[in-house]
Amino acid sequence: MKKITKAVIPAAGLGTRMLPIARTIPKEMLPIVDRPAISYLVEEAKNSGITDILIITGRNKETIENYFDYSPEYESRLIAAGKKDLVNKLRQICEGVNITFMRQLETKGLGHAVARAEAFVGGQPFAVLYGDDIIFSKTPVVRQLADIYEKTGLGVLGVKEVSDELIMKYCTLDAAKTDKDGIYTVLDMIEKPKKEEIITNFAILGRVILPPEIFGILKETKPGAGGEIQLTDAMKILAKNNTMMALDFEGKRYDMGSKLGFLKANVEQAVINPEFGQEFKTYLKKFVKEL
Repeated sequence: MKKITKAVIPAAGLGTRMLPIARTIPKEMLPIVDRPAISYLVEEAKNSGITDILIITGRNKETIENYFDYSPEYESRLIAAGKKDLVNKLRQICEGVNITFMRQLETKGLGHAVARAEAFVGGQPFAVLYGDDIIFSKTPVVRQLADIYEKTGLGVLGVKEVSDELIMKYCTLDAAKTDKDGIYTVLDMIEKPKKEEIITNFAILGRVILPPEIFGILKETKPGAGGEIQLTDAMKILAKNNTMMALDFEGKRYDMGSKLGFLKANVEQAVINPEFGQEFKTYLKKFVKEL
């Protein structure tokens, strides 16, 4: 079975839930403590055995490309200050994986963005890491999904159970248990279902492994929810052909496209930060007590 070595990160969305800051700063560049959110996606892919990543961007998102480039100005200043170890850390951001950038000329939905990756993928299976979803886990989620693909040859969805309120904002799956714990066969899915359309409370949360056949399906996919070309609608065809699996993955996911998700990620990761976590935790306790 082919190894998963390519990944696509769609990062062209306008980020309207994060206005007004998203008007000038890409939501993917908003920080979790001291690193932009998108750097965690690249790191997860790299740690999963991915060698080539395509980041799909849009207008006014040049800062994403700049982040994954060398910084001669910083490097010369750090070297002069005797901090060459910091130079090496900065260079690690850019090394270890090949990163390519492509613009989605029009924001027509996730399916439209992924369809742009056909030439990059080159007829191979590939991972998709949704730009809004940051997941912290012991084993990278892309690796968890790739292990299943490499055994079965079937597309794999990373899923979690969520509330009815959230399922209506995401998608609902018809998923049947297999004899493997946490692994399901996907039979159907509905993007942004109405309450009466909810099948289960399993929703796709930010990670999928797809076979190259998805591109032919995307070419025939009509605009769906929100008037956009939905990747879910294309994956539904794979599900109906009995070629989609799902994994209730290990890990904690943050929705970095929402203000609350952004705040939760920063607070929780700051609390466990080895440099200042204990001090920050003490501060939080004192702050909350005084409210």
